This record gives sequence, C-alpha cells and structure tokens, in this order.
Amino acid sequence: MSGRGRILVAMSGGVDSSTAAVLLSEMGYEVVGITMKTWDYTSSGPRTGKEVGCCSLESMNDARSVALKYGFTHFIVDIRQEFGDWVVQRFTDEYLAGRTPNPCVLCNTHIKWAALLRRADDLDCDFIATGHYARVRRCDASMRWVIVRGLDRNKDQSYALWGLPQEHLARTRFPLGDFTKPEIRSMARNFGLERVWNKPDSYEICFIPDSDYRGFLQRRVAGLKSAVSGGKFVLSDGTTIGRHAGYPFYTIGQRHGLGLALGYPVYVTAIDPETNTITVGPSDELLMQTLTARSINMVKATHLYEERPAVGQIRYKDVGAPCVVRQTGEDELKVGFVERRRAITPGQSVVLYDGDDVLAGGWINAVEELGPTLDLPVLVAP
Repeated sequence: MSGRGRILVAMSGGVDSSTAAVLLSEMGYEVVGITMKTWDYTSSGPRTGKEVGCCSLESMNDARSVALKYGFTHFIVDIRQEFGDWVVQRFTDEYLAGRTPNPCVLCNTHIKWAALLRRADDLDCDFIATGHYARVRRCDASMRWVIVRGLDRNKDQSYALWGLPQEHLARTRFPLGDFTKPEIRSMARNFGLERVWNKPDSYEICFIPDSDYRGFLQRRVAGLKSAVSGGKFVLSDGTTIGRHAGYPFYTIGQRHGLGLALGYPVYVTAIDPETNTITVGPSDELLMQTLTARSINMVKATHLYEERPAVGQIRYKDVGAPCVVRQTGEDELKVGFVERRRAITPGQSVVLYDGDDVLAGGWINAVEELGPTLDLPVLVAP
C-alpha cells in the first residue's frame, strides 16, 4: 500500500475528476477509481441527440480509459435506485410544494458521499476524493473539519458541499481546490489525458439532459398539467391579471415565459401551491432581507446561538453578501442581510461563510421583508 494511503476517487469521465485521480497518484496515494451510474437516460424522456454528463456510456468509457492508462483499478457501480428514491423524488416533491430545489446539494448530502464511503469501506480505502473545486482542512481550535472555498472563485463549489457531516469530511480529499480551471486543463494535457483535457464542462441536471424540468415533471407525475393549469396570476395587492399553466412550472425571479403584457416587466415574486396562485410584480418586489433556514448543518461552527456577522450565499453563482446570523432552534437559522437581496428562493440553500470557511448551511424555508438586526432572544447552547 502507498505511504499516503488508499483512496477511492469518483471519476465521472470529465477533465476535473480524471485529473484529480492522476494528481492523487502523483502525490503518492494508491488510487482506486469508481464511476457511479446515477440515472438511466432512457427514463428522461426525449433524446437530445447525445448523452452528456456523468451517466452516459461515453463518460464511463472516458473514465475507464484514464484508469487503464495509469494502471488504476476501476469500478462502475449502479446507484440508480438510491439516487432515484431520494434525489429525484425530493426534486419532484419540492416543485410540487412550490419551492425550487437544488439536486446537486441533495445528491452530495444524502447520496454521493454515503455511497462512496460504503464502497470505500468495501475496498479497504482510507479516503475518498472528488474533482470538486473546494478544500477541506482540520481546524485546530475547534477540532472540526472545515469546508473551504476553492482557490478559483469562478469555479468554487463549496456552496454545494455544505451538507456534508463531519465524519464524511474527515475522510474526504479535494485535490483540485488549490488550482484554477485553466491550470487543471493544462495539467490534464501534460498528463496525456487526450480524451478529456479539453472536454467541455457539463452544467445540466444529470437526469434532465434537455434542461426541460417542466417536461420532466409532467412525465413523472401523471395528470399534473391538467391538475394545475388555470391558476391565477395576481399582483401583490391581490388583483387578478391572468391565468397560468400551473404553479410547479414557475420559479421565484422568473420573467420570461409568463405571457403577461402589462406595459412593464414583471417577475414571479411568490408561489402559493395551496391556491395555485402566482404573484408577480416589478423587480423591486423581489428584494427581501431576512430568511429562515431549516435542516441545517454546522461545519466550522458548533452552534450559532449568539448573533454574529457572516457572508451569506443564496445560490451557486451568488458572490455572497454581508449578513448577521443567529440560530433560533436546534434545526433553524435566521439570516438577516445588511442590504436587501434579489430573489431569495425557498428550496435553495443558504451557505454562511467566515472568510473562505463554511460556517454552516441550511435549506431556505421562508423569506421576510425585515431589517438585518434580528432582535431575537439569545438562546443558550444545549
């Protein structure tokens, strides 16, 4: 066994995970590659002409070719049932509840890491690794494992990793976190990874290759379109201004595809699944200041019962903004932004940072138009 240990590397067939595997081998780890089949493209509806993403035959062959070139053991494992039972059903349920889900965070938190660690134990691997642009370190002061932003802020993926528990982080390595994407492509080319070094990045949801989530929901939920069509578009004062296709087919902040002609731009500002009502309004009605998050996970912090400053990120490509945060229950956080933020969306994640370190994260449950000072009673940590 290598002096640095045996490591199971998730290899999707893309440039990032392929380079991560070779880089770890160069660093002295004994690498075992694994490609996880999470979804069957034949279940996704209309074909897009080419299978893309981590579940295609092409991607699996690319991952295997890298393993063969460098002499890694490589496995393909089928986790479609695990993935579908949790991620896809949760994705569907969230839209039916009037929220906008983030399937990548769901997958990382509940499926991918657990699946990798189970296989790592079966294969006598000490660690697991992925090609995410993030870092992980041990905080000496708190004795906790901390997720840290990747060096390349344009590619940083720490936002999608906030839900990982301490026991998973302790065995996780992110070899790409100290590099930029151009450096990784150059490294892959130097490693002789001809099939992947210039491969384009994949941005689509892996189980919706045509990016049409509305069509996916209609195929998955029988009778959905007829059950929800004909709901009301209303303004914030309750005035009805039209009919819509059904509340699951809209998201907070949406402007295009509304079919409304009011003489000025309007955006979706609220979704009420119980009444099948979509509220729309001008851009300034999207600005909110306070949110409540639940299903929280503490990363650097052990608790946040005393109000403290942080930087809050409310979507993947959000740059983050100053806020104050306080834990208001065992599984609840209140976050108040110093300045109002646009389209804070229930169902998405809020991730709280201390510099580049992830303090904690949670799922946005509710949004309020309040100021940044939370003015809540201080709770004592249990």
